[in-house]
Amino acid sequence: MAKNFIQPGYTLEFTAPVGGVVSGRGYLIGDTFVVAQSSADAGQLFNGRTDGVFTLPKAATVTPAQGVKLYWINASGTVTNVASGNVLIGTHASPVAAGAADATIPVRLGIVA
Repeated sequence: MAKNFIQPGYTLEFTAPVGGVVSGRGYLIGDTFVVAQSSADAGQLFNGRTDGVFTLPKAATVTPAQGVKLYWINASGTVTNVASGNVLIGTHASPVAAGAADATIPVRLGIVA
């Protein structure tokens, strides 16, 4: 292994933003989207997961098919398939299209080409 290898980078340590973080919720820290692995008050350190599949809250009218790119709406803390003004966070991980009535959606985190 290369001598300059530090870690796989799946979970990284971040400083909780204003309002703190809640375990299991998504957060945009700088340009990095993470799912908090523990709750923390603002200014405290917490572990954020940068990969994996997580169920996250979905914008009400979004109905994406499997494999489509998903984006984070930072203002509402929800996932959408609309790119404009939002941050790419991964892809839809379910073999079934998400319905408009679904409150959550499984997201495979990670940058998509």
